[in-house]
Amino acid sequence: MIAGLPAVQLKWLEDFLLLAQERSFTRAAELRHVTHPAFGRRIRALEAWAGTPLVERGGGPVRLTPAGQVLLDGAEQMTRNLAQSHEEMQAVAGRQARTVTLATGRTLARTLVADLLVRLRPVLADGELRIVTRTLAEAVGEMQRGEADFSLTYHHPSLVVPLDARQFSHLTLASDRLVPMSRADASGAPLFHFASQGDPVPYVAYARTLALGRLVEDHLANHRAAPRLQRLIECDSPDAHYEYVLKGLGVSWLPWSLVHADVKAGRLAAAGDKRMEIRFDVRLYRPKRRLGAMAETLWMLMSRR
Repeated sequence: MIAGLPAVQLKWLEDFLLLAQERSFTRAAELRHVTHPAFGRRIRALEAWAGTPLVERGGGPVRLTPAGQVLLDGAEQMTRNLAQSHEEMQAVAGRQARTVTLATGRTLARTLVADLLVRLRPVLADGELRIVTRTLAEAVGEMQRGEADFSLTYHHPSLVVPLDARQFSHLTLASDRLVPMSRADASGAPLFHFASQGDPVPYVAYARTLALGRLVEDHLANHRAAPRLQRLIECDSPDAHYEYVLKGLGVSWLPWSLVHADVKAGRLAAAGDKRMEIRFDVRLYRPKRRLGAMAETLWMLMSRR
């Protein structure tokens, strides 16, 4: 069935796979960087080609029709076949054994990955580690499609990482926490603090496309003691959040691994108590199939942490 799909419209299948993963037209459209109406037209075009509805429309999360489930299974198999073909071509070219691709987020690339590189440097002398920064969904998707050997992501109950345990393995490399941070005054106290009374605290929010944004929004939505916040800025760059907080523009939840030196130096201070912190793990994922020699060596070294 999939073989009859025009090659130029393979993006429809990518849209459909992401919709099945996210179960939301709005969320899937955001991740594909298109408007909601445009994304909906793509799915309808795919249904026109299939000759039958593929998703059940209505309130609540998107559900696949029986025909949609058949297409999902076929599309996933095709993606795996294409990934395998791509790997075989790389092996013929002699690159697979020397190049490893790691897909991760921008903040993790700056913190945990930087620390790992120091430890892994002797192995890297014999090859190349290609680091690409993506959203969580994009990083996972690249590994599913065989475009990345590893995916380094946040792990938390509120984050869905749609990886089949029969096909993928993982290591927990670190634990961290998101702490609401404020610029510190001359005495080391936070400029902004979550008080039970008073005006709302200016808040620098993450975009919902980021895993950190979903962690914080879920935390605030389900915490009985959530502070009063004035949503002042939304930004999809964690590095920019860090700079905005340093300049005293408001409060943002920042990884402790990123800010602990600034707290020690008296530049930043926590805006709330430990109830406001969000603890999470960092996991490294890989396919269970055998990878190239350099990738297997890197996995072995990281397994010994």
